[in-house]
Amino acid sequence: MDKKIHYRLSPEFVLLGFLYNHPSHGYELNKQLAEEFGYIWHVSQSQTYNILNRLVLQGYITSIAHEQEKLPPRRLLYLTDAGVQHFNDWLSTPTRCSVHAIRVEFITRLYFTQLYYPQKAQEMFRIQFAAVGEGIKHLRELRANLPDDQTVNCLALDLRIKLLDSILGWLKECQEAIAPPQTTGNDD
Repeated sequence: MDKKIHYRLSPEFVLLGFLYNHPSHGYELNKQLAEEFGYIWHVSQSQTYNILNRLVLQGYITSIAHEQEKLPPRRLLYLTDAGVQHFNDWLSTPTRCSVHAIRVEFITRLYFTQLYYPQKAQEMFRIQFAAVGEGIKHLRELRANLPDDQTVNCLALDLRIKLLDSILGWLKECQEAIAPPQTTGNDD
């Protein structure tokens, strides 16, 4: 039986992704998160530090303190082997079939897939199309079996189905936007 893994929606994977290729300080990570994902994730500096502390406790990142003259030491954060594995596992997992999850998590996955594994982007889209399609199919089955006198529930399911149908179109637009340019062989 295929086991589905669901990760909670958390900017922790953004932070792990930023640390994937090089160490950084918490302040810089928070600044980069705001600059690169400001319309997706809304995280205060204190929230970033709390997430980083949790990731240290979980063994996904480690830090080295660097002494500063007349200031508290700065911690340089590094991804551990367990952090690399955790990040890569998350990166290869399709986003669950929810408009919010796709708006937040799929876009985040797409960013890091394009950055670190661009050759895997089209496969990522294929898997996500299938996941959304299965979600729509499931919701349509629920809707078909719902008594018509359940008006509010019927309307809620109708809305979810319509939103996910629109997500399929949006995914296609994303796929086309990041697709490598097609060569025609006539590069004059």
